[in-house]
Amino acid sequence: MPIIARNKNTLFNYDIIERFEAGLVLSGQEVKSVKTGHISLKGAFITVRNNELFLVNASISPYQHAGPLPGYNPTRPRKLLLHRKEINSLIGKLRASGLTIVPLSVYTKGRYVKVECAVTRGKKAHDKRETIKKRDDERSARRELRGKM
Repeated sequence: MPIIARNKNTLFNYDIIERFEAGLVLSGQEVKSVKTGHISLKGAFITVRNNELFLVNASISPYQHAGPLPGYNPTRPRKLLLHRKEINSLIGKLRASGLTIVPLSVYTKGRYVKVECAVTRGKKAHDKRETIKKRDDERSARRELRGKM
């Protein structure tokens, strides 16, 4: 299950409440492009349209060895595959408490391309400062321990 892409800022900007795995609907040349690592999750998020979930703003560049693709949009919305019960549960959570869904990573599972997503709540500025302080404290502690050995 090699991870192809990560959304690195997600853990800094959001508190993760629940994680889940979803399939991703791609065309053939998009699958090849993703498996070679040409996908970016920066700024990507998940929306609800017609009681279905879509991955928006994930950029998949065209596959280099494919022919010219007229009208190809690298950031088009891509449908996520989940069971109906899971979709209804997520939609309920989004409407009830002002949460959002963001992609955390894209990876392969067998021959399929999967997306790890999370139901999240945005962090406030003071929470981000606390995160930075904890990270700096841990880094300095590791540095001191390494110097003593």
